[in-house]
Amino acid sequence: MSDTPPDRLSINPKSPHFDQQALQRGVGIRFKGAERKDVEEYSISEGWIRVALGKKVDRHGQPLTIKLSGPVEAWYEQGGDQNEAE
Repeated sequence: MSDTPPDRLSINPKSPHFDQQALQRGVGIRFKGAERKDVEEYSISEGWIRVALGKKVDRHGQPLTIKLSGPVEAWYEQGGDQNEAE
């Protein structure tokens, strides 16, 4: 696995952009210069993140999200070698 996270990643298992291996390594997100821990999905190339809109849910029980635009940076919080040792 490379040292750069995917260009687009989602924490929703139903999404085509879901990647369990990347999420297990831990992905850090910096949006507009501030670290965010509440990101549901992001796209570096398109410059947006999706965050939950409070505790509101849709009729299927999924959290309502809002798309915020701006510069996005992503990195792995753990190296790939640590995961292989476990």
